[in-house]
Amino acid sequence: MADPKGFLKSGREVASRRPVDERVSDWNEVYPGGPGRALLPIIREQAGRCMDCGIPFCHQGCPLGNIIPEWNDLVWREDWDGAIERLHATNNFPEFTGRLCPAPCETACVLGINQDPVTIKNVEVSIIDRAWDSGAVRPQPPEWLTGRTIAVIGSGPAGLAAAQQLTRQGHTVAVYERADKIGGLLRYGIPEFKMEKKVLDRRLDQMRREGTVFRAGVDVGRSLTGDDLRERYDAVVLAIGSTIGRDLPVPGRELAGIHQAMEYLPQSNRVSLGGEVEDQIRADGKHVVIIGGGDTGADCLGTAIRQGAASITQLEILAQPGEDRPSHQPWPTYPMLFRVSSAHEEGGDRVYSVSTQEFLGDDDGHVRALRLAEVDMSSGKPEEVEGTSREIPADLVLLAMGFTGPETDSIVDQLGPELGERGVIARDDSYMTTAEGVFVAGDAGRGQSLIVWAIAEGRACAAAVDAWLTGSTTLPAPIPPTERPLTA
Repeated sequence: MADPKGFLKSGREVASRRPVDERVSDWNEVYPGGPGRALLPIIREQAGRCMDCGIPFCHQGCPLGNIIPEWNDLVWREDWDGAIERLHATNNFPEFTGRLCPAPCETACVLGINQDPVTIKNVEVSIIDRAWDSGAVRPQPPEWLTGRTIAVIGSGPAGLAAAQQLTRQGHTVAVYERADKIGGLLRYGIPEFKMEKKVLDRRLDQMRREGTVFRAGVDVGRSLTGDDLRERYDAVVLAIGSTIGRDLPVPGRELAGIHQAMEYLPQSNRVSLGGEVEDQIRADGKHVVIIGGGDTGADCLGTAIRQGAASITQLEILAQPGEDRPSHQPWPTYPMLFRVSSAHEEGGDRVYSVSTQEFLGDDDGHVRALRLAEVDMSSGKPEEVEGTSREIPADLVLLAMGFTGPETDSIVDQLGPELGERGVIARDDSYMTTAEGVFVAGDAGRGQSLIVWAIAEGRACAAAVDAWLTGSTTLPAPIPPTERPLTA
């Protein structure tokens, strides 16, 4: 145990963000020097709050099974080399999860039963950022090659995790990405203020040095067909994500100025990184309405603020959550709580319990307003509250209501795996699809989920691929795809 009285002596403390007026004027991470460095003065004390419980439910809360009490203890003892070794034992990319994961481990923390939980996510990102600064993160190339070849389609967190695990086992792995640069939504879906892309690039450099081959700008299914993949590779991993955005089929949807969030965010990310986008969708001087109250909506909010929107309204059909854990979501499950992201601190209005009825346009066919009404969800489905219909101005509407499944009109059709429930790609407990030698990991097989689930599935899928190719595996497999933790 780190400090036997740590949780009695110290309260929960998280890193301080940069002042709002400073950070909205640039695209840098909202923490000064990054979240890991911002926490170093207090991180040993915070790690010391961990009680090293007899049954550490944080393990169950984390899909990766991170060995959280062990690296908390090592940080408290200032054994940073030991801490990064234990952290990397279960997580290939803690610098990603430490910035982007909603930390279901913390809501499962035993201390959280009657106190504020341990700042697990903050300790995690401090360990990895310090390890990068000290040079403790080095390439781990395999000692020999197996002669087996694997294609990973998609370079998001699931694809990268699978690729790194398989490369380190000695297989020859090529990662294909249709965008011009590797990283999937980590590169073009996540704004710089949440994770600067240098954080991604340094990990990709490590993977290249280990032997993973990256091939960006390849639209698999068109320039490279399913037959080509079967001819060149012994196995294929589909990690193509869940990229079809949920639409809103109400009157006026055809008006100009209404876009999916993933049309808007990637363009902004390219420009913030110095690129150029013709006819970029921008929020400058506009009344922006974001439909959807989740993380993607918050990313749109922070982006629109930095672009100089005149006003921003974020709509959510559900009622505003409370600040305390509801009785029907007891510890250690992940509760629906009122959470304030860095973007929400910066501005905009959040409106709950409303449903969009119609988009209203001007004479030029461009959206000018949105008609909404309050809804009552007590019956389990939205019912309009009579007399509450009203209009709000809207020059730019962004749909951030989640994703319905993977695209299946190209490589999926060509390789021939069957689809399962909710439009995802069907698979068995070894992550193999109904097409022999074709595996699926991440959102493409699970449905829209968290980054920590994507990494966990990538690792588990890699173990299944290795076992199928060689007859056995020494790779860890966090969880079969049919199992769910207490926080699912």
